[in-house]
Amino acid sequence: MIKRLLAIDGVMAVASFRDDGAYVEGYGMLPDEQLQQLAHFAHDYKRIVQGNADQLSMFTALKGWTPPGGWVVRGQGMCVCSVANLVCIAQNDEANVTQLLQEMREASSY
Repeated sequence: MIKRLLAIDGVMAVASFRDDGAYVEGYGMLPDEQLQQLAHFAHDYKRIVQGNADQLSMFTALKGWTPPGGWVVRGQGMCVCSVANLVCIAQNDEANVTQLLQEMREASSY
């Protein structure tokens, strides 16, 4: 099901992982070893984002910080986007990140 994310302009790779960080599957223009590393990175980063959101929620006493809906790390040429237990690498000049995140949100519900 996550394979269809590759049809979005600019998406180079997509991977999924379990809640414990274990690699489930991945597709795209990266070798399987790099897809596994991408999934591991996304799991670790997701935990960091969740920890930061929990702290913001606790210290500000404002609602809406948690749970985080996802995250994006944008570099000069590419970005890494993650929603739930999915992660994608996309080219900045070709990808519509808003559309990608919406599609990832939908794909993560299956």
